Amino acid sequence: MSLPSLRSVARRIVPAVLAAQALLVPAQPVFAAPPAHVCRAAADCGPVVVGPVSQAPPDHGPCTSPEPVVCQIRRETPQEREVARGQRMRYHDLLADMERTACDMRAEGRSEEDIARTLVQMRNDAKDIVRAGMTPEQVAELEARNIKKYGNPLGPTADQLYLKYGSWEKVSAAATRSNEAVDHELGLEFHHCSCEILLSA
Repeated sequence: MSLPSLRSVARRIVPAVLAAQALLVPAQPVFAAPPAHVCRAAADCGPVVVGPVSQAPPDHGPCTSPEPVVCQIRRETPQEREVARGQRMRYHDLLADMERTACDMRAEGRSEEDIARTLVQMRNDAKDIVRAGMTPEQVAELEARNIKKYGNPLGPTADQLYLKYGSWEKVSAAATRSNEAVDHELGLEFHHCSCEILLSA
């Protein structure tokens, strides 16, 4: 199945699954126990839980964080934050898959530009798939921020990142970087996986 088709299916299925699970098990977070990523299980990398999700009530006052997503998380209920953490862990798993792809491509002798362009496309596809589980309002807020900053609802293009960083190696590193402020808000860290671990898994 092509990536556009995958994104289309995800947009239709994920929200329905979330709604069904919420109705069947309202006391249990939808994403409380996502499947362990092979990298994470093998070497404590990928998404790692380092703290609990905040149980504070939704905060609708002025936000002290410069990150719009952090402000959004603070406006959510504790149960919604649990769902957000599960979505974030899914996104981290996709970042780990990107790292595996980069390792495979380097082992094949592909150019750093080819690798960087592939990773940026994968990152944007990953955002699109994960956002299929968000509300329309949440997606609209994130996309508006990216359009204002990059002219693209999913974020910067490979060429924009190259202009910013000046090398394709740095573009690849940026593409697999996770926002630490958002991770911290959800009690998570993203630990990078080495090629040795990824290619042996």
